[in-house]
Amino acid sequence: MPQTLLVTGAAGKLGQRVIAHLLDTHHVPPARIVAGTRTPDKLAALGAKGVQVRKLDFEDSASFDSALAGVDRMLLISTDAIDRPGRRLMQHKAAVAAATKAGLKHVIYTSMPNPDKSLVTFAPDHYGTERALAASGLSHTILRNSWYMEGLLTSMPPRLASGKWFTAAGDGQLAYVAREDCARIAAAVLASESTGTAIYDVTGPRKHPTAGIAALVSEVTGKPLEVIQVSEEELIQGMKAARVPDFLIPLLASIDANTRAGYFNVLSNAVEQLTGKPPQGLLDFLLANKAALTGGA
Repeated sequence: MPQTLLVTGAAGKLGQRVIAHLLDTHHVPPARIVAGTRTPDKLAALGAKGVQVRKLDFEDSASFDSALAGVDRMLLISTDAIDRPGRRLMQHKAAVAAATKAGLKHVIYTSMPNPDKSLVTFAPDHYGTERALAASGLSHTILRNSWYMEGLLTSMPPRLASGKWFTAAGDGQLAYVAREDCARIAAAVLASESTGTAIYDVTGPRKHPTAGIAALVSEVTGKPLEVIQVSEEELIQGMKAARVPDFLIPLLASIDANTRAGYFNVLSNAVEQLTGKPPQGLLDFLLANKAALTGGA
């Protein structure tokens, strides 16, 4: 009997691409895929294909029990509940508890690089979830996804407009990964029959310092981009002057601090190892998204 696979956060960008790969790449029968979401109406098209669309609210244990009925393997996509400390970890622990209660065969979780050491403000959510999975006794796989390349499509246009990139990342390096590659590897693990415990760093094919990223962006767009190294306090004050929302400032500063400390300095071949296809390089990604980089100009 084929296994039944649940994808949480199925209405999100990553969740939708995972389901697309389950259907198109791994040829999982639609009836064996459960798309869990707080907003089932958004996934009517998947329902029309035969995918089981189920209401799943991380803060409603009854909905979790219903969503997990008959499920063998679950992809737990980390939620976006970072509006208050501890909320996301509470949600994830509820998911782990529900999976344990339901007797799932395997759980896959999307984490981040070095969550036990990371200086990023929400790293404790990921590390706490990894620890909860370890304590549960569930067979599980941790996918420690690096920073998405797609994030550059938001952060680069204003920097290109000014021609300056203020950073406190120093010489730290980061191996950005495309969301599509994270979807491919998640779908591959979910569709497999793997058991036991495994942790994979999920990265692009090469690490880049800030200056290297800026050089690639300039090469692709034809626009100059000067990297200006500042202290963390100067970065914070600059963001305040630029009227960056208050809740974002500690997060953005912590990302640079984490890069400078070397905790993003991770490189792996897991994408190719588990999918048979190498991950997209940063230059190719930037070329494919040139219009978005320049704000459509």
